[in-house]
Amino acid sequence: MRFEFLFFGRPKAAYLAAGIDDFAGRLGHYAEVSVKILKEQKGNDREAERVLAREGEELLRHCAKASFVVALDVGGRECSSEELAATLTRWEHQGINQVIFIIGGPLGLAPAVRARADLLLSLSRLTFTHDLARLLLMEQLYRAYTIKAGTGYHKYHAGHLIKS
Repeated sequence: MRFEFLFFGRPKAAYLAAGIDDFAGRLGHYAEVSVKILKEQKGNDREAERVLAREGEELLRHCAKASFVVALDVGGRECSSEELAATLTRWEHQGINQVIFIIGGPLGLAPAVRARADLLLSLSRLTFTHDLARLLLMEQLYRAYTIKAGTGYHKYHAGHLIKS
């Protein structure tokens, strides 16, 4: 499977950038990983609608019609790590070979991006910075693959140690 990540701008904190790179590398043992850093759109509060529309156009330009698109959105579907692992398995069985993961800019996602997405996914009901959301997404995808592979990385479920 091939994963492409579309993000606006580079992470601001070095420790988050290092963590994202670390988990992208780990994830690369299970899937082909590509990260595209798109240029951040600038504008003041009065230009928010225009900035959001420009971001949406930029994101959609990078989404091939044949790709399966997952947009991270606060109103999206929440799932456990085990459910994410099962979802990856289902995608593989359905012949989905390219998944594009999108995290919007500070204003969120343009309606056109939400409409294009095959899945709206929420990492949590909590609010995270965009950079932290990147790290969490990469870690959870890596965790899902280790669940599928039965490695020792994912040891706990509902507070009980699972024998690896």
